[in-house]
Amino acid sequence: MTEERPVLVATEADDITADMVITELNRRDVPVVRFNPADIGENLTVSARFGTCPSPVVGQVRTPSRTADVTRVRSVYWRRPEWPTFPHLSADDSRFAAAQVRYGLGGTLYALDGPLWVNHPLRVAAADYKPAQLALAQRLGFTIPPTLVTNDPDEARAFVGTQRQAIYKTLRWTPYTRGGLPVTGWANPVTVDEIDGSVRITPHLFQARVDKVADVRVLIVGRRAFAVRIHSDLLDWRKDYSALTYTVEHPPDRVTEGLRAYLNRLDLVSGSFDLAVDRAGRYWWLELNPNGQWGWLETETGLPMSAAFADLLTQGDLR
Repeated sequence: MTEERPVLVATEADDITADMVITELNRRDVPVVRFNPADIGENLTVSARFGTCPSPVVGQVRTPSRTADVTRVRSVYWRRPEWPTFPHLSADDSRFAAAQVRYGLGGTLYALDGPLWVNHPLRVAAADYKPAQLALAQRLGFTIPPTLVTNDPDEARAFVGTQRQAIYKTLRWTPYTRGGLPVTGWANPVTVDEIDGSVRITPHLFQARVDKVADVRVLIVGRRAFAVRIHSDLLDWRKDYSALTYTVEHPPDRVTEGLRAYLNRLDLVSGSFDLAVDRAGRYWWLELNPNGQWGWLETETGLPMSAAFADLLTQGDLR
Protein backbone atom coordinates (compact mmCIF):
# COMPACT_ATOMS: atom_id res chain seq x y z
CA MET A 1 0.00 0.00 0.00
CA THR A 2 1.44 3.36 -1.08
CA GLU A 3 0.95 5.92 1.69
CA GLU A 4 -0.13 9.48 0.90
CA ARG A 5 2.24 12.09 2.35
CA PRO A 6 3.76 9.72 4.90
CA VAL A 7 6.12 10.33 7.77
CA LEU A 8 9.19 8.11 7.47
CA VAL A 9 10.40 6.74 10.80
CA ALA A 10 13.89 5.23 10.64
CA THR A 11 14.74 3.31 13.79
CA GLU A 12 15.70 -0.02 15.29
CA ALA A 13 13.15 -2.78 15.89
CA ASP A 14 12.69 -2.15 19.62
CA ASP A 15 12.30 1.58 20.17
CA ILE A 16 9.68 2.50 22.75
CA THR A 17 10.27 6.21 22.20
CA ALA A 18 9.53 5.92 18.48
CA ASP A 19 6.46 3.83 19.34
CA MET A 20 5.14 6.70 21.46
CA VAL A 21 5.46 9.14 18.57
CA ILE A 22 3.95 6.71 16.06
CA THR A 23 0.97 6.21 18.39
CA GLU A 24 0.42 9.98 18.39
CA LEU A 25 0.71 10.11 14.59
CA ASN A 26 -1.82 7.29 14.30
CA ARG A 27 -4.25 9.31 16.44
CA ARG A 28 -3.95 12.09 13.88
CA ASP A 29 -4.49 9.63 10.99
CA VAL A 30 -1.05 10.54 9.63
CA PRO A 31 0.39 7.66 7.57
CA VAL A 32 3.70 6.26 8.80
CA VAL A 33 6.29 4.13 7.02
CA ARG A 34 8.65 2.69 9.60
CA PHE A 35 11.85 0.96 8.55
CA ASN A 36 15.28 0.00 9.79
CA PRO A 37 18.22 0.24 7.34
CA ALA A 38 19.55 -3.04 8.78
CA ASP A 39 16.56 -4.78 7.14
CA ILE A 40 17.78 -4.02 3.61
CA GLY A 41 16.94 -6.93 1.31
CA GLU A 42 13.65 -8.82 1.42
CA ASN A 43 12.25 -6.58 4.17
CA LEU A 44 13.41 -3.23 2.80
CA THR A 45 13.78 -2.04 -0.78
CA VAL A 46 14.85 1.33 -2.15
CA SER A 47 14.56 2.41 -5.79
CA ALA A 48 15.40 5.89 -7.01
CA ARG A 49 15.91 7.53 -10.40
CA PHE A 50 17.90 10.64 -11.15
CA GLY A 51 18.08 12.68 -14.36
CA THR A 52 15.13 10.97 -16.07
CA CYS A 53 12.24 13.12 -14.81
CA PRO A 54 11.54 16.80 -14.18
CA SER A 55 11.96 16.08 -10.48
CA PRO A 56 15.60 15.70 -9.39
CA VAL A 57 14.78 12.41 -7.67
CA VAL A 58 11.83 10.02 -7.91
CA GLY A 59 11.47 6.63 -6.29
CA GLN A 60 10.17 4.54 -3.46
CA VAL A 61 11.10 3.06 -0.11
CA ARG A 62 9.22 -0.21 0.42
CA THR A 63 8.66 -2.49 3.38
CA PRO A 64 6.54 -5.68 3.27
CA SER A 65 3.43 -3.68 4.24
CA ARG A 66 4.08 -0.05 3.29
CA THR A 67 5.42 1.98 0.37
CA ALA A 68 6.61 5.58 0.51
CA ASP A 69 6.83 7.69 -2.63
CA VAL A 70 9.94 9.74 -1.88
CA THR A 71 8.50 12.79 -3.65
CA ARG A 72 5.54 12.78 -1.24
CA VAL A 73 7.31 12.33 2.09
CA ARG A 74 6.29 15.10 4.48
CA SER A 75 8.92 14.47 7.19
CA VAL A 76 11.58 12.02 8.34
CA TYR A 77 12.02 11.04 11.98
CA TRP A 78 15.58 9.74 12.07
CA ARG A 79 15.51 8.09 15.48
CA ARG A 80 17.89 5.18 16.13
CA PRO A 81 18.40 3.38 12.84
CA GLU A 82 20.81 0.48 12.60
CA TRP A 83 22.98 -0.04 9.55
CA PRO A 84 23.53 -3.61 8.36
CA THR A 85 26.79 -5.39 9.20
CA PHE A 86 26.44 -8.47 6.96
CA PRO A 87 28.10 -10.91 9.38
CA HIS A 88 27.69 -13.79 6.91
CA LEU A 89 30.11 -12.10 4.50
CA SER A 90 33.88 -11.83 4.67
CA ALA A 91 35.31 -8.77 6.41
CA ASP A 92 36.08 -7.02 3.11
CA ASP A 93 32.74 -7.90 1.54
CA SER A 94 30.78 -6.80 4.62
CA ARG A 95 32.55 -3.42 4.70
CA PHE A 96 31.85 -2.98 0.99
CA ALA A 97 28.18 -3.98 1.30
CA ALA A 98 27.61 -1.79 4.39
CA ALA A 99 29.08 1.22 2.58
CA GLN A 100 26.78 0.67 -0.40
CA VAL A 101 23.74 0.70 1.90
CA ARG A 102 24.84 3.88 3.69
CA TYR A 103 25.57 5.72 0.48
CA GLY A 104 22.71 4.20 -1.54
CA LEU A 105 19.77 4.25 0.86
CA GLY A 106 21.18 7.11 2.93
CA GLY A 107 22.18 9.10 -0.12
CA THR A 108 18.74 8.74 -1.69
CA LEU A 109 17.04 10.04 1.44
CA TYR A 110 19.57 12.87 1.80
CA ALA A 111 18.78 13.92 -1.78
CA LEU A 112 15.24 14.87 -0.80
CA ASP A 113 14.78 18.61 -0.26
CA GLY A 114 11.09 18.59 0.65
CA PRO A 115 10.73 16.78 3.98
CA LEU A 116 11.37 18.12 7.44
CA TRP A 117 14.13 16.09 9.11
CA VAL A 118 14.03 15.41 12.85
CA ASN A 119 16.99 15.49 12.75
CA HIS A 120 19.02 15.24 9.56
CA PRO A 121 21.76 12.64 10.22
CA LEU A 122 24.46 14.77 8.62
CA ARG A 123 23.55 17.65 10.95
CA VAL A 124 23.49 15.26 13.91
CA ALA A 125 26.96 13.99 13.03
CA ALA A 126 28.31 17.52 12.83
CA ALA A 127 26.75 18.42 16.18
CA ASP A 128 28.09 15.39 18.02
CA TYR A 129 31.60 16.67 18.85
CA LYS A 130 31.84 17.69 22.51
CA PRO A 131 34.71 20.17 22.13
CA ALA A 132 32.77 22.00 19.42
CA GLN A 133 29.63 21.86 21.58
CA LEU A 134 31.43 23.50 24.49
CA ALA A 135 32.87 26.26 22.34
CA LEU A 136 29.48 27.06 20.79
CA ALA A 137 27.84 27.08 24.23
CA GLN A 138 30.33 29.67 25.47
CA ARG A 139 29.89 31.76 22.33
CA LEU A 140 26.15 31.85 23.01
CA GLY A 141 26.66 33.05 26.56
CA PHE A 142 26.23 29.83 28.56
CA THR A 143 28.37 29.07 31.60
CA ILE A 144 30.44 25.94 30.98
CA PRO A 145 32.75 24.10 33.39
CA PRO A 146 36.50 24.58 32.81
CA THR A 147 37.46 21.74 30.48
CA LEU A 148 40.64 20.28 29.05
CA VAL A 149 40.90 17.92 26.07
CA THR A 150 44.39 16.49 25.82
CA ASN A 151 46.56 13.43 25.35
CA ASP A 152 49.42 15.04 27.29
CA PRO A 153 49.67 13.48 30.79
CA ASP A 154 51.53 16.48 32.20
CA GLU A 155 48.84 18.89 30.94
CA ALA A 156 46.17 16.61 32.38
CA ARG A 157 47.83 16.40 35.81
CA ALA A 158 48.33 20.17 35.90
CA PHE A 159 44.68 20.82 35.02
CA VAL A 160 43.25 18.29 37.46
CA GLY A 161 45.54 19.57 40.20
CA THR A 162 44.16 23.09 39.91
CA GLN A 163 40.49 22.00 40.26
CA ARG A 164 38.75 21.53 43.57
CA GLN A 165 37.32 18.35 42.08
CA ALA A 166 37.66 17.03 38.54
CA ILE A 167 35.95 14.42 36.42
CA TYR A 168 36.74 12.42 33.30
CA LYS A 169 34.17 11.94 30.52
CA THR A 170 34.36 10.06 27.25
CA LEU A 171 34.43 12.20 24.14
CA ARG A 172 31.85 9.95 22.53
CA TRP A 173 29.79 6.95 23.55
CA THR A 174 31.08 3.87 21.74
CA PRO A 175 29.88 0.25 21.98
CA TYR A 176 32.37 -1.49 24.26
CA THR A 177 32.51 -4.84 26.02
CA ARG A 178 34.79 -6.27 28.68
CA GLY A 179 34.67 -9.98 29.36
CA GLY A 180 31.67 -10.22 27.08
CA LEU A 181 29.68 -7.68 29.11
CA PRO A 182 28.73 -4.21 27.85
CA VAL A 183 30.57 -1.32 29.49
CA THR A 184 29.27 2.25 29.63
CA GLY A 185 31.52 5.28 29.93
CA TRP A 186 30.13 7.23 32.89
CA ALA A 187 31.34 10.59 34.12
CA ASN A 188 33.76 9.63 36.90
CA PRO A 189 35.90 11.52 39.43
CA VAL A 190 39.60 11.65 38.59
CA THR A 191 42.66 12.57 40.67
CA VAL A 192 46.18 13.55 39.73
CA ASP A 193 47.54 10.19 40.89
CA GLU A 194 45.31 8.29 38.47
CA ILE A 195 46.73 10.00 35.39
CA ASP A 196 49.55 8.01 33.80
CA GLY A 197 51.27 7.61 30.46
CA SER A 198 48.32 5.80 28.92
CA VAL A 199 46.67 9.21 28.50
CA ARG A 200 49.00 9.71 25.52
CA ILE A 201 47.18 7.07 23.47
CA THR A 202 44.08 9.20 22.74
CA PRO A 203 42.68 12.61 23.66
CA HIS A 204 40.81 12.60 26.98
CA LEU A 205 38.21 15.05 28.30
CA PHE A 206 38.83 16.35 31.84
CA GLN A 207 36.43 18.80 33.42
CA ALA A 208 35.91 20.69 36.64
CA ARG A 209 33.11 19.12 38.66
CA VAL A 210 30.10 21.41 39.09
CA ASP A 211 28.92 21.70 42.70
CA LYS A 212 25.38 20.95 41.63
CA VAL A 213 22.15 20.48 43.55
CA ALA A 214 20.29 18.95 40.58
CA ASP A 215 20.52 18.04 36.93
CA VAL A 216 18.12 19.37 34.32
CA ARG A 217 17.27 17.69 31.03
CA VAL A 218 15.75 20.10 28.52
CA LEU A 219 14.09 18.74 25.39
CA ILE A 220 13.53 21.20 22.55
CA VAL A 221 11.02 20.17 19.87
CA GLY A 222 10.64 22.91 17.28
CA ARG A 223 9.54 25.95 19.26
CA ARG A 224 8.39 23.91 22.26
CA ALA A 225 10.58 23.28 25.29
CA PHE A 226 10.19 20.74 28.08
CA ALA A 227 12.46 20.88 31.11
CA VAL A 228 12.70 18.30 33.88
CA ARG A 229 14.72 18.61 37.08
CA ILE A 230 16.36 15.31 37.95
CA HIS A 231 16.96 14.87 41.66
CA SER A 232 19.74 12.50 42.76
CA ASP A 233 22.97 12.38 44.74
CA LEU A 234 24.83 10.81 41.82
CA LEU A 235 27.58 12.46 39.82
CA ASP A 236 26.18 10.76 36.71
CA TRP A 237 22.44 10.22 37.17
CA ARG A 238 22.32 7.64 34.37
CA LYS A 239 23.99 5.08 36.66
CA ASP A 240 20.83 4.34 38.63
CA TYR A 241 17.43 5.38 37.33
CA SER A 242 15.74 3.83 40.37
CA ALA A 243 17.41 6.46 42.56
CA LEU A 244 15.95 9.40 40.64
CA THR A 245 12.95 11.63 41.23
CA TYR A 246 11.63 14.25 38.85
CA THR A 247 9.87 17.60 38.86
CA VAL A 248 8.92 19.87 35.99
CA GLU A 249 11.46 22.69 35.72
CA HIS A 250 10.90 26.24 34.48
CA PRO A 251 14.27 27.67 33.41
CA PRO A 252 14.60 31.40 32.80
CA ASP A 253 13.50 32.49 29.34
CA ARG A 254 17.06 33.46 28.47
CA VAL A 255 18.18 29.86 29.02
CA THR A 256 15.40 28.37 26.90
CA GLU A 257 15.88 30.91 24.13
CA GLY A 258 19.62 30.26 24.24
CA LEU A 259 19.04 26.55 23.74
CA ARG A 260 16.77 27.24 20.77
CA ALA A 261 19.46 29.50 19.31
CA TYR A 262 21.98 26.70 19.87
CA LEU A 263 19.92 24.28 17.76
CA ASN A 264 19.37 26.92 15.09
CA ARG A 265 23.12 27.40 14.76
CA LEU A 266 23.45 23.64 14.16
CA ASP A 267 20.44 23.44 11.79
CA LEU A 268 18.66 21.03 14.14
CA VAL A 269 14.96 21.13 15.04
CA SER A 270 15.21 19.03 18.20
CA GLY A 271 17.74 18.13 20.86
CA SER A 272 18.15 17.03 24.47
CA PHE A 273 20.34 19.29 26.59
CA ASP A 274 21.92 18.37 29.90
CA LEU A 275 22.35 21.23 32.35
CA ALA A 276 23.35 21.38 36.01
CA VAL A 277 22.01 23.78 38.65
CA ASP A 278 24.41 24.87 41.37
CA ARG A 279 23.68 26.02 44.93
CA ALA A 280 23.31 29.61 43.78
CA GLY A 281 20.67 28.62 41.23
CA ARG A 282 22.98 29.16 38.27
CA TYR A 283 22.56 26.94 35.20
CA TRP A 284 25.68 25.25 33.82
CA TRP A 285 25.69 23.95 30.26
CA LEU A 286 27.05 20.39 30.09
CA GLU A 287 26.25 18.87 26.71
CA LEU A 288 23.82 18.30 23.88
CA ASN A 289 22.53 14.95 22.68
CA PRO A 290 21.01 15.69 19.25
CA ASN A 291 18.98 12.49 19.46
CA GLY A 292 18.69 11.90 23.19
CA GLN A 293 16.18 9.72 25.00
CA TRP A 294 13.13 11.40 26.52
CA GLY A 295 10.34 8.81 26.58
CA TRP A 296 10.76 7.92 30.25
CA LEU A 297 10.54 11.58 31.20
CA GLU A 298 7.11 11.85 29.60
CA THR A 299 6.02 8.79 31.58
CA GLU A 300 7.38 10.27 34.82
CA THR A 301 6.05 13.81 34.40
CA GLY A 302 3.13 13.67 31.98
CA LEU A 303 4.69 16.33 29.76
CA PRO A 304 3.32 15.95 26.19
CA MET A 305 6.66 15.32 24.50
CA SER A 306 5.50 12.66 22.05
CA ALA A 307 2.58 14.87 21.02
CA ALA A 308 5.02 17.71 20.31
CA PHE A 309 7.06 15.43 18.04
CA ALA A 310 3.89 14.26 16.30
CA ASP A 311 2.79 17.87 15.76
CA LEU A 312 6.16 18.76 14.25
CA LEU A 313 6.30 15.70 11.99
CA THR A 314 2.71 16.20 10.87
CA GLN A 315 3.41 19.80 9.95
CA GLY A 316 6.37 18.85 7.81
CA ASP A 317 8.67 21.35 6.20
CA LEU A 318 6.99 24.74 5.86
CA ARG A 319 10.18 26.62 5.12
